Amino acid sequence: MLAALGNIEEVAMPGGRLTQQERQQIALGLADGLPYAEIARRIDRPTSTVTREVMRNGGPAGYRADLAHRATERRTQRRRQAAPRDAQASARADGRDAEAVRAYEESFATVLIQSGMPKMMARVQASISLTDEGSLTAAELARRLQVSPASISKAIAFLEGQGFVRRERDERRRERYVVDDDIWYESTMASARALLQIVETARQGVEVLGRGTPAAARLENIARFLDFVSESNARAAEQAREVLHMKPGGSSDGTAADTAEPGPERA
Repeated sequence: MLAALGNIEEVAMPGGRLTQQERQQIALGLADGLPYAEIARRIDRPTSTVTREVMRNGGPAGYRADLAHRATERRTQRRRQAAPRDAQASARADGRDAEAVRAYEESFATVLIQSGMPKMMARVQASISLTDEGSLTAAELARRLQVSPASISKAIAFLEGQGFVRRERDERRRERYVVDDDIWYESTMASARALLQIVETARQGVEVLGRGTPAAARLENIARFLDFVSESNARAAEQAREVLHMKPGGSSDGTAADTAEPGPERA
């Protein structure tokens, strides 16, 4: 009975923080090569919770249950001690649940990490993207993410180089990092151009390996497939670009939307 009472803090509560026992189960599941969905099913948690836990604590190859548990305790303590007052005031002013927003921001960053974006860059991108203004200063980012200014500077340099953010000066001459409405359009077009480079290289290989050979046929099929995907993505991005400029509840010019969003029938 006493032992059970002593372990009561390890009982998983729906929607609560992961327990050390659950983290051990996650580590065992990763060691066995199980997918996130199966690990989540075994500990009765959402798949997104397991994914976020693993990605923010070393990834599938580097996850350690004890280290992840201690890191979470440290993060929780830092948030309690150093939660920015302006962020708390903002949460009260706009009526949003601060904890829910924070959890969603982590989920959004996790998706970006899974798409190939480095961890800190993904956290910075998510933080800026989820502000109503679409911009933050370096000081605001460092305070929100509880990291050093140097980490923010490095992340911004990467994101700016990829076209995900741009710099501008506000009325107080402070440098702000802005998420432009066109970043996803530009990213899609950059991806389409990158695919075309693979297409060109693959077709060069056809000539080198000799037409009619199995290897050349494989490369030609790759080139045809990626050429089609690149063209389709670029065309779709052009057609849907105006969606990125739509106002809440209206169209891109601010008037009430009277047509459906672009779909297959309009492609």
